[in-house]
Amino acid sequence: MNTKRLAAVATAALASVSLAACANNASGSTSGGSAGSSSSSAGAKDASAPTVTIMVGGMSKQIYLPFMLAKQLGYYDKAGVDVNLVDEPAGGDATENMLAGQVQGVGGFYDHNIALQAQGKSSEAVVSMLQIPGEVELCRSDLKGKVKSPADFKGRQLGITDTGSSTDFLTQYLSKKNGVDPSQETRRGVGAGQTFIAAMKQKAIDCGMTTEPTVSQAVSDGTAFILLDMRTAEGSKAALGGTYPATSLYMQTSWVDAHKDTVQKLVNAYVSTLTWIQGHSAAEIADKMPADYYKGVGKDAYVKALDSEKGIFNPTGLMPSDGPSTCLAVLGEFNPKVKGKSIDLSKTYTNEFVQAAKPLA
Repeated sequence: MNTKRLAAVATAALASVSLAACANNASGSTSGGSAGSSSSSAGAKDASAPTVTIMVGGMSKQIYLPFMLAKQLGYYDKAGVDVNLVDEPAGGDATENMLAGQVQGVGGFYDHNIALQAQGKSSEAVVSMLQIPGEVELCRSDLKGKVKSPADFKGRQLGITDTGSSTDFLTQYLSKKNGVDPSQETRRGVGAGQTFIAAMKQKAIDCGMTTEPTVSQAVSDGTAFILLDMRTAEGSKAALGGTYPATSLYMQTSWVDAHKDTVQKLVNAYVSTLTWIQGHSAAEIADKMPADYYKGVGKDAYVKALDSEKGIFNPTGLMPSDGPSTCLAVLGEFNPKVKGKSIDLSKTYTNEFVQAAKPLA
């Protein structure tokens, strides 16, 4: 576990009440492990509203857009829950902080719940936000013609957000599927955004897995080319063999069971956000997001990228019926902690709260 990040999260959680009125900048997203924004965008909060801290594995990534968008739309307040968003670049660290009790929920890929069950821990996704990973494998432009598929990953330096993240999971799977033992490659945690692009420009990595808006920036300035594209259903199924549900809100099962009313309020906010996304254009969505979410790539490029991948968002919040089995097949291919284990997929997610969700005006 990254102890510095854990300590920062603990400090942020303890300080969240006193800082709520002044710590929120336009982005609501700060560096790894520091406090993000509270749920209230304007006006007085309901003092009786339950407070929940959610750590998001890279808040400015478009794949995690619903967490901040729900705040920008005022849906947390309307649902009656006070949400503190904490930005953590890597999903693995976010999961560790959840297990340590430093945060109540994680905005990350559903597949972590399968990996946790294999280790004797119980967590579950309470709402599914992405039905497609939205991940892209980029390679440095000078390697075009040399790296043609993951079969060429042997001996390569590969960028992931961090060890234990879903990009780590998927990179290992794609390598194994294409005949390369993951032990024959080096995977480096380089985060996303400017740190990812810098690693590629400095040739610290040959290829790497990332998302929008980093993809558009790296491709548009000639730093990289696209090797594999999982921003579409077709690309995702070709790479992974089926529907791969990605972003979700997941929590420890014990916490969910003890706080069902609070979980329902959260899910009400997120289902309403997913519905809002379906009824609005990429430009309208971008207008709601903090300006520094797209300052690196530019708003026009951000909107274009969002428009092209808007189909990644789950319109209902329900877990795709064939999704968990695909995720298990992927993890079981390379992860020794999962391979051969008896996994009860029905305990890794629940549709209970989505099915009971009440739309917010």
